Amino acid sequence: MEHDAFLCRLGSLSVFHELYDEPIFRLTLALIKALDQKEPPAALTAWGELLSRLDETGFDSLGAWLIDRLRYSDAPWPRSVAEGRQTPFLEDRARRDVEALAALAGLDLHPLLDTLELPAQAGLSAWKPSAPFSFENLREHYRVHGCGSFARHRAFLWEEGRLLPVKDPDVPSQTQLIGYRRQRSQVEENTRALLAGKRVNNVLLFGDSGTGKSATVKSLLGLPDTEDLRLIEIEKGSIAHLPRLIRSLGGRRQKFILFIDDLAFDQDDMTYSVLKTILEGGLEPRPANVAVYATSNRRNLVRQTFSSRAGDEVDREETIQEKTALADRFGLRIPYLGLAMAEYLELVEHLAAQAGLPLSQEALAALATRWDARHPGRSPRTAQQLIADLAGTYPA
Repeated sequence: MEHDAFLCRLGSLSVFHELYDEPIFRLTLALIKALDQKEPPAALTAWGELLSRLDETGFDSLGAWLIDRLRYSDAPWPRSVAEGRQTPFLEDRARRDVEALAALAGLDLHPLLDTLELPAQAGLSAWKPSAPFSFENLREHYRVHGCGSFARHRAFLWEEGRLLPVKDPDVPSQTQLIGYRRQRSQVEENTRALLAGKRVNNVLLFGDSGTGKSATVKSLLGLPDTEDLRLIEIEKGSIAHLPRLIRSLGGRRQKFILFIDDLAFDQDDMTYSVLKTILEGGLEPRPANVAVYATSNRRNLVRQTFSSRAGDEVDREETIQEKTALADRFGLRIPYLGLAMAEYLELVEHLAAQAGLPLSQEALAALATRWDARHPGRSPRTAQQLIADLAGTYPA
């Protein structure tokens, strides 16, 4: 059977041209060509490597691999469907590509393998042909779920100017968060406004260590009805590359929180000027589907020393004020301060009850007070550390 026309169709993909960079796709084309030309050595080589590649990627058939690549493609047609800006010319080319790829997935290799007349010990067998996708269901998938890596993953790292997906992100549940309900409700309200398509404030969560600032932000992915929310944690050294990232996010259906954890700048750190421009808005505005959430143990974000307040600079005070005013460019600034002793003791009692510790209220208060003297900073973290310590001494 001649497959020249079929191979020409597969060799002239335009919308999904990215598939030519995939070893599995190239091996499939090589296999079909070798089978059609009855070249057993080339066919066996391509077949063995193709099966090995599929095993490595966790797929048991070419059709399963193809639908995965097509669903999460970031090619021009998926992007246009996800963003609601299809054009007839692009649609026609996409339909042609998808029909050719569906025919490939549904190709029965058994007749071609039989024509090689190999000895029985060769043990060649092909998967059951199936084309689990069509032009229409792919278009609906892009419309509902978006496309590319943002359709597959919800959390990412931005490191050295590269976006890395996090397959299993650390997302604290609401039951794991302790205290600070008012602060957390403010963060959630701002986030839900972002999801609703409204222009929202950038958020700074500042205050004492161990109060749950980072956990508050990470827990947003676990809230109900936030399927379109994506969290991108920004490495501080990659802040200079943020404009490029933000530019790539505009127009997508998902809503993005750029999360900068433990933010602080030295006096001579010039990356703060990049963040300042992003927060204030330069000539290129920040897209409405992007917001910056940062946490810091410092209210003003900039570390200051006595020497920075000395020196011979004429406008020294203005320079200091400029750098410490960065925090004011966050429209929503939420304090996470250490707990008062009464609140701290109440929290310790609550955690002790959860752990089933057999201690009276008076004994627990005395132990918590001594712990506080040795571990300054009354916060949920220190309270949990106390309970962990007591659990080893007073088992439930």
